[in-house]
Formats: sequence, structure tokens, C-alpha cells
Amino acid sequence: MSDATAADDDLRAQIARLEAENARLRAAAPTDAAPPGGAPPVRPRRRRGRTVAAVALVLLGLLLAPVAVVSAWARLQLVDTDRFVATFAPLGEDPAVQAFIGDQVVDAIEEQVDIPQLTADVFDGIRSLDLPPRAEEALGLLEGPAAQGLSSLLRQTVDRVVTSEAFEDVWTAALRGSHRQFIAALQGDPDAALAIGDDGSLSVQLGPIIEEVKSRLADRGVDFASAIPVIERSVVVAKVDSLVLVQTVYALAVAVGTWLPVLALVLLAAGVLVAKRRSAALVWTAAGLAVAMLLTLAGFGTGRLFFVATVSPSIMPAGAAEAIYGGLTELMVSTLVALAVLAIAIALIAWLSGPWRPARTARGMADDAFGAVRRAGERRGVTTGRFGVALHRYRVGAYVVIAVVASLVLLFNRPIQVSTVVWTVVLALLAVALVELLRRPPAGEADDAVAEAASTGDPDGEAIAETDADARVALGRIDSARPAG
Repeated sequence: MSDATAADDDLRAQIARLEAENARLRAAAPTDAAPPGGAPPVRPRRRRGRTVAAVALVLLGLLLAPVAVVSAWARLQLVDTDRFVATFAPLGEDPAVQAFIGDQVVDAIEEQVDIPQLTADVFDGIRSLDLPPRAEEALGLLEGPAAQGLSSLLRQTVDRVVTSEAFEDVWTAALRGSHRQFIAALQGDPDAALAIGDDGSLSVQLGPIIEEVKSRLADRGVDFASAIPVIERSVVVAKVDSLVLVQTVYALAVAVGTWLPVLALVLLAAGVLVAKRRSAALVWTAAGLAVAMLLTLAGFGTGRLFFVATVSPSIMPAGAAEAIYGGLTELMVSTLVALAVLAIAIALIAWLSGPWRPARTARGMADDAFGAVRRAGERRGVTTGRFGVALHRYRVGAYVVIAVVASLVLLFNRPIQVSTVVWTVVLALLAVALVELLRRPPAGEADDAVAEAASTGDPDGEAIAETDADARVALGRIDSARPAG
């Protein structure tokens, strides 16, 4: 009994010593960083300079980001003929655009071929055959319907052409030829058959479509098809104030469309790396990028209203204008949405990885869940062994590899799409979860409180946590040494 009492006294003395040490550390923790005399700590100029530099870099990157995205898109549309054709080719299947093109083709042919006069000449030739009076009277009654019939036949043939499957090839050829002439005009080629007018109107040539209609009429035995001459007619699909402005935009897009996105990305990354609190800087930078992309999207929405109001109804119907603007900006809108989703995902991941209390709580809950799964597996003989221990030791490197691979997938997958962003983020998170399940923390790892204090870089907090842990161990020994009953 005396031995047990002595052991209790020793343990209680140890607890008292540990509690005293704990109290000393708690009392010393808030005052160690303060300078003598109670004066407030002086913030180093270097840290203040880093903060200013980080803010400046991030703001400049955020300002350039929308310009970079739009310039890269403009460069693709203006320089790459295949991209231009891929953008506008689907418009050939839009009913509003088909109706608009059909109206323009019919108008172009009727301007060059006077169908009523052509019909009158034919009937005059018949009258010269000295027909009976009743026959001449009947011819007079048939002349008007015959002219209307030819016009209707022309209309039907054009409609069949623009709604047929073969129209896709004709429309693509017209787009390709128009874009080549457009580029030649922007580059100042004097021999270019301008697809862009002096008033800044961007047009698509109708020549290939008219030739297809002429061929269809000839195949149906319509003789007046041979009277249709070669017609150089174009349809305006966009218009700006001046040719000089269009040429300036073209030169600017070619010059900066390639390297400006890289510059914006470098500025944003540099701002995060220079910042004192990189976790917070990454969260705010990603959130700012998401806001910038969403504002740019709103700008394109406003641009749609302005474009339709500018070209409709003087140049084209509102339905066709809507379809053309939607086709032209579809890739741009998709890219902006994808970048906004990516930025939001980065902001959430950075926040969950940060030092804030809710984030630490969420990480703790996730660690507990993964730990429970690992322990359940070990109880059933399922363990990753040495591989799990090594993976636990180098888990940070594994996370870095996952982040780098995901970044490369997004970087080289052009143009970036929302589906690509979502699947890349989901697969990256699944890879992180797999690492968490497979890693095997070694037995006897430091107490959670010590790990938490160490993760925040607070040595006093770590010492306090260790002292608390020792006190809990001592209390456990007292309970085990106490005789039963």
C-alpha cells in the first residue's frame, strides 16, 4: 500500500511540474515576440514591400487576364482559316441563316437576270409567229403566271440548295475563300478581292452558292439558267466603323495573342509566390480571376445586344444576327466559363489547404475518415506495408506530381473546355484520396495537437501541446496504478 501511495505521490509531483511548465509556456507565448519595453512590434519594411509587390503583380495579372483570353481567341479567328471555317460552318445548318442566305442569293440572281423581261421576250417571239387572235390573247394571260412560275422555281431551287446536305461543302468553300480574301485585305494585298469593305464590313462571298443554284437549274432543264452571269455578291456578317480599326485589331491580335496569356499567368503566379501569406494570396487571386472571367462573360452578353441592334434589320434579320454572333463567340464563351470554373476550384482547394480554423476542421474530419478506413482495413489484414510507409513519407511530393499533371493536362488541352476542367479536377481529387487511403502513417506518430501546432509553425504551441500530452500520459498511469475497488 505504501509503495502504491509513493508511486501516486511521484506521479502527482510529475503532473504538478508539467502543469507549472505548461503555465510558464502559456504565459511566455504572447510576450516573446514583443520587443522590450512593451513597445508594439515593428513590421519589417521588407515584408511590407513584399505585400505591395504581390498586390501589384496580382492586380496587373487580373487586368491582363480578360485581354489575354480575348486576344488569343481573336488571333485564332483572324489568323487561322481552319478555325474560322470551323466556327462559322455550323451556321450553315441554322434555319435563320439558311433563310437569310437564300434571300440574298435570290436577290443577287434577280438583280442580274430580269425574269419578267426574259419571259416577255420569249412570249414576244411566240407572238411573231402570226398566231390567231385567241391564241395571242391566251398568251397574254399566261405571260404573268409564267414569270411568277420562273421566280417560284428559282426560289424553290435556292431553298433546296441551302437546306441540302451538299450545301455544307458549298458553304465551307465560301467561308474558306472569304477568309483568305479577308486576310489578304488586312495584310494590305492590293490584288485581294476584298471580303472586307472600306466601311469595315466583314462579308461571306455568295459566288459558290450561286454557281450551285445555276447548276441545279440547268440540270432541271431550265434554259434561263444559262442567262445567269458570274455574280460577285457577298453577305455582311459583321461591321465596324472603319477598315483601319479592323487592320489595327488584326495586327494587335497577331502580335500579342500568343504571349499575352503566358504573361498574365506568370504575373499571377509571381504575385502568389511573392506574398507573405501564400495560401490567402492564392485564394484571393483565384477568386479575382473567376470574377474577371464572369465580368468578361457579361461583356460578351452585352455585346450580343449591341451587335444585333447594329446589323438588324438593315443588314440581316435579328434571328440570323443572333445565330452568327453565337457561332462567332461560342468558343470564347466556353473558354471563359471553363476558366471561371477552374479558378473557383483552385480557390476552394487553396482555402481547404489553408491555416484557417474551418479549413483545419474540415481537414481533420477528412483525416479521421481516411484513418478509420485504413484501420478497418488493417484489422482485416489489408495493409499497404512498406509502400504505404514510403508513400506517407513522400506524400507531399505525390500531391505535387498530381497538381503538375493536372496543370499540364489543362495547359496543353486547347481550347480549354468546361468538361475538361471538371473531369481534370475530379480525377485529381480522386488521386489525392487514393494517396490518403494508401499511405500508412508509422505507429507512435506525434499527437494530433503537436502536429497541428507544428503545421502552424508555432514552437510555443508545440511545446504546450507536448506538455499536455505528457500530463495525459501521467494521468493514465495513475489510473492504471490505482488498486481496483
